Amino acid sequence: MDQLVDFTSSLPAALQWLGVMLIGAIPFVESYLGSAIGVVVGIPAPLAIIAAIVGNAVCMLVLVLLADTGRRKAVAVRAGKGAPTEADPDAAETRSRKKERVKKAFDRFGVPGVSLLGQWILPSQITSAMMVGFGASRNAVIVWQVVGITLWGVGFGVLAALGVNMLR
Repeated sequence: MDQLVDFTSSLPAALQWLGVMLIGAIPFVESYLGSAIGVVVGIPAPLAIIAAIVGNAVCMLVLVLLADTGRRKAVAVRAGKGAPTEADPDAAETRSRKKERVKKAFDRFGVPGVSLLGQWILPSQITSAMMVGFGASRNAVIVWQVVGITLWGVGFGVLAALGVNMLR
């Protein structure tokens, strides 16, 4: 965390927002910590929040589009070769524990729930690609992830701004 603050602080003041945008694209940092780091560094809260949200959303969008392309190709290959289905026990055993948790959350809460709460399990970039891989609509994932990224970024940015103002 200190390295991210140092990185952003080391940039010229006019470019610090760009540093926050880059930080927002990092999984596990995302819009919520990116916006807080931007506020701590001294960037005005609205600018820090917007930069972190844009960085996180752009990274998520790229990964969703790649996952969608990969899924479409995999489905086409499976359709032609009769590859194992999801019910295949061997295919189910290869999933990681976290992927299983995301799948359970996806089955229970759908795209909106995972998009809004999934960041407690995995970064939005990863959960969004997984949901597309599970067969969720690419567009629904993008819309709900942007909503989640925005809510988390604004929430943490406002909390950081309140905390910085209390220290002054």
